[in-house]
Amino acid sequence: MRFLYTIGLHLYALLLRLVAPFVPKAAQWVAGRQGLLEHIRQTLQADTAPRVWFHCASLGEFEQGRPLIEAYAQRHPGHKIVLTFFSPSGYAVRHNWPGADYVFYLPLDTQHNAAAFLDAVQPRLAVFVKYEFWYYLLSGLRQRGVPTICVSAIFRPGQVFFKPWGGFYRRMLQCFTHIFTQNEASVQLLRQAGITQASVAGDTRFDTVVRTALAPPKELPLVDAFTDDWLPVCIVGSSWPEDMPVLTPLMQQYQHELRFIVAPHEISEANLRIVEEALPGSVVRYSQAQPATVAQASVLLIDNVGLLSQLYRFGHYAYVGGAFGKGLHNTLEAAAFGLPLFFGPTYGKFQEAIDLVELGCAFPVRTAQELKDAFAPLFHYETNRLVVQDLSLEYVHQKAGATALIMRWLDGEMVK
Repeated sequence: MRFLYTIGLHLYALLLRLVAPFVPKAAQWVAGRQGLLEHIRQTLQADTAPRVWFHCASLGEFEQGRPLIEAYAQRHPGHKIVLTFFSPSGYAVRHNWPGADYVFYLPLDTQHNAAAFLDAVQPRLAVFVKYEFWYYLLSGLRQRGVPTICVSAIFRPGQVFFKPWGGFYRRMLQCFTHIFTQNEASVQLLRQAGITQASVAGDTRFDTVVRTALAPPKELPLVDAFTDDWLPVCIVGSSWPEDMPVLTPLMQQYQHELRFIVAPHEISEANLRIVEEALPGSVVRYSQAQPATVAQASVLLIDNVGLLSQLYRFGHYAYVGGAFGKGLHNTLEAAAFGLPLFFGPTYGKFQEAIDLVELGCAFPVRTAQELKDAFAPLFHYETNRLVVQDLSLEYVHQKAGATALIMRWLDGEMVK
């Protein structure tokens, strides 16, 4: 199985090189790993301070791990933070993040690369956020006696770890010193598979979104001007083209009664035009808007990256994209402001989405008519929206605290 794993990774890298001329993300992935190990070695060789390695697959996992990274840096100011990303979407946005001392791409997980990477980084502690289990890196950390944890993990019965033939993948999990899960069901699955070094800590994203909601807001004069007429606002976060057939009829019906702020997940000309075509003549791009005239539009189209978490404070309702295809995006950022949530039907991998649906704070829909039917009672009866707001805020604040729990464990581990 290890042979197949290694061959599979090499084939994956080969495929990315082949499609790189045609796929920008693949090109970024390939370019980011050219000379990577030597770059890491040269960057770190003169720094003798203790180093701690945090790995995030992409931007979503970074936001999940961010409160723990910041808490660790505050508790151990003499330690250097090395942050790695597997995906270009995470590295491109956060490669200059000041909370880390060093930010790199993660090398492809081969035996040689893993050894060279660990030789260069020499981590005192390794933290994997939620996903990504790399055999040679995890085996190397275990052989070197480096405490290694996984945080905010969530497991499901259908995953390869729990198949009769999944022994190779279970060995990866056995390399962790401890696995902190989001829920008790994950702990039980792990224990049934012989992985006993696990406990429930919750999801560190709750700590992030609570802090964002309570922090002094970032000044956004264009958004202030767009929402200045006191019409209710619906925030459409991380939308994909697959979401627009469901959203467009709602936007058309309520264009004179609602303001819409739409932030596509991928900022491309094609995706921006799809939104513009939903309400021709009523959409203004953020980069082209003027404070004096922006309120004349019905839709403010966000054509840059990094604003979404700050936009939810302007909202009364939120539609979160991805659940018609790639996977539901972050619902907690909106829930932390008490917004009723709407999204597509594919949300079962996300515990917080399941919880919010069960509480009556979120409404999965499959069609445009289902979205209209779910939206109308909340829009026309303010009492209904306020009930959802209170339930959502209570849920988010009750779930916060995972970062402090993990830090208490780390404090004990690091003094051993």
